[in-house]
Amino acid sequence: MKVLLINGSPNKQGCTNEALSVVAQTLAEEGVESEMAWIGREALRGCQACQACKRMGENRCTFGDDVVNGLIEAASRADGIIIGSPVYYAGANGGLLAVLDRMFYAGGSVLAFKPAAAVASARRAGTTPTIDQINKYFQINCMPVVPSTYWPMVHGSKPEDVHRDEEGVQTMENLARNMAWMLHAFAAAKEAGIDHPFPVREARTNFVR
Repeated sequence: MKVLLINGSPNKQGCTNEALSVVAQTLAEEGVESEMAWIGREALRGCQACQACKRMGENRCTFGDDVVNGLIEAASRADGIIIGSPVYYAGANGGLLAVLDRMFYAGGSVLAFKPAAAVASARRAGTTPTIDQINKYFQINCMPVVPSTYWPMVHGSKPEDVHRDEEGVQTMENLARNMAWMLHAFAAAKEAGIDHPFPVREARTNFVR
């Protein structure tokens, strides 16, 4: 079993990475492999709603000059996904949101029904709206949201500060254990012949006709 951890911060070794590293360590203790991916510091194009990915039908964004298609491929190999973001103006990093818009629109089918969680890091505030913002991608794509014992957030200005947030670290550890438990539970259900539901998408109601 493998969990894809996406570091949505432009700072590769910052607080977001530190929080995800705690998750990775605990997953390893639970016998679950993890893969850390970073969105990088290059310019990231937002979704243009061009529909080209739908016409191709290959779970790929038509723009292949950045990290998005690589992340879709990594997600297709993973059994669970955890996305981390720093807080920018009480919300997620804009670069990460550009990635997620395209990743979920082009590759949503390879993500569906995989357990997922959002992690936020901040110096002080804005973590809960950031987590809520990322969770919306999961909830619209039939992805069970992994719980913990508090909202999955850590606080600090520097990576070493994260470990001083003892409750935050504890929350990351519990999140990882719950992820491992859900992965094992889903695998057991599949072995017992219980598959996930297949959502019906026929109805589409516009507000303006």
